[in-house]
Amino acid sequence: MPHDVLLAEATRGDRVESRHYGAAVVVDAAGKTVFAAGDVETAIYPRSTVKALQALPLLTEGAADKYALGPDALALACASHQGEPAHIAVATEMLARTGRDATSLECGTHWPLDARAARALAASGEQACALHNCCSGKHAGFVCLSCATGHDPEHYIRPEHPVMQTVARTLEDVTGIPHTDANRGTDGCAIPTWAIPLRALALAYARFATGQNLNTDRAQAAAQLRSAIAANPFMIAGTNQFDTRVMQDLAPRVFTKMGAEGVMVAMLPEKGLGIAIKCRDGGVRAAEATAAALIARFGNESSPVLTHFMRQTLKNWNGQSVGEFRVSATLAEDCYPSAAS
Repeated sequence: MPHDVLLAEATRGDRVESRHYGAAVVVDAAGKTVFAAGDVETAIYPRSTVKALQALPLLTEGAADKYALGPDALALACASHQGEPAHIAVATEMLARTGRDATSLECGTHWPLDARAARALAASGEQACALHNCCSGKHAGFVCLSCATGHDPEHYIRPEHPVMQTVARTLEDVTGIPHTDANRGTDGCAIPTWAIPLRALALAYARFATGQNLNTDRAQAAAQLRSAIAANPFMIAGTNQFDTRVMQDLAPRVFTKMGAEGVMVAMLPEKGLGIAIKCRDGGVRAAEATAAALIARFGNESSPVLTHFMRQTLKNWNGQSVGEFRVSATLAEDCYPSAAS
């Protein structure tokens, strides 16, 4: 297998203090590799990057129509949100349309990831609940899917539940990789996660971006989800988050989705390309920098938001500039000359 490559590095003074290595790949919907760096064949857990793929059955199985889920709800079903009030309101409404509430969610509980939302919740004297979990929108979608198809949503997170069976079949078809016990783990929100090659993840999003090599129902569902996310980028992540900031600036030409442990995907619908990235040490900042560089390079996008994530000044607590964080020169090639230095 190819060795991993340098994705990004941090300097302090005139020395490199930290380096992040990993892999990145750009694929078209026919499966042609447009760009590859590092080991893109070893299976990795895609984590939350596959949420938009997991949401396809919400449309293909009729749940979105049955419960009249609007674009904001469809976007939230694909989200890793920060637990801000707007996110909680939409997740609550999704459940209410099935006659259920937060007690049906099996994703677990944590406090809002947005600091202001967490402080406000604590100040109110309330406790966090499953709605504040960053995956509550996806799980609300699973509850909708279960109820719409006539299944008891209890234990919907288990691999043998009809909802997870449907999700597994969808992921298998779209990625082209078997989803079996052999490559299955458990995600942070308790549902199954299946390890697949980085190249297959990029291919899935090239197909999602274009509808090519998807059946008619899935192609239509993908188009509807793309439209919903582009119209509601706040729902996909939240205040000051990479995915939201990039899509507020560049959607619908660009879609991005961060996952845990330094995994990132992006798609460029007009170019027909899917992008997948894995920072091997799990570093989010390197995955963001790499995604920004590849979007700029292969999407021909010029954006202050992309420039910011490709090269950032590092400051100490006194506000003094002490170094910088930058994408590697190789990945930044043909993007912005200042980022490649």
